[in-house]
Amino acid sequence: MGVYTKTGDKGQTSLFTGERVDKDSLRVETYGIVDEMNSALGMARAFCQNEEVKTLLLMLQKDVSLFMADLASLGQPPHITDMHIKDIESEMDRIEGIVGRLGCFLIPGDTQGGAMLDLARTIARRAERQMLRLARQEEVHETDRLYINRLSDYCFMLMRLEEHKG
Repeated sequence: MGVYTKTGDKGQTSLFTGERVDKDSLRVETYGIVDEMNSALGMARAFCQNEEVKTLLLMLQKDVSLFMADLASLGQPPHITDMHIKDIESEMDRIEGIVGRLGCFLIPGDTQGGAMLDLARTIARRAERQMLRLARQEEVHETDRLYINRLSDYCFMLMRLEEHKG
């Protein structure tokens, strides 16, 4: 099977669960933004110098794949669970213990990896706004709504860890 299938030539695509939807539907747009964020996470991982951050990013990207599967599925139980959210929260608390509390606004760009993580953070925020629009019209798992909110904060904390000089 080739890369091109021609099944989307008329402006529709298949969800993970098989339903055909318009390519510009809110659902497709939402998981498309999450896909864009995941690409930014991949670029951040390529640019980061801190090996711990690189490892955490790879684990995060694997979970983001599950998150995208949730968004591209209808009528299925969520892959993202409360445990995913608790794990990110625990990790953010741990990182804050290393980098300290923030007392001022940060200007991104001290490092390439940090700048890419900040870009991923802003894309996560856009995905969250889009997910809220989607949730007004279609079912969205509560754990997925919480997860996307934590993702932007986690990207911020990973940026701080990457740029930490300690």
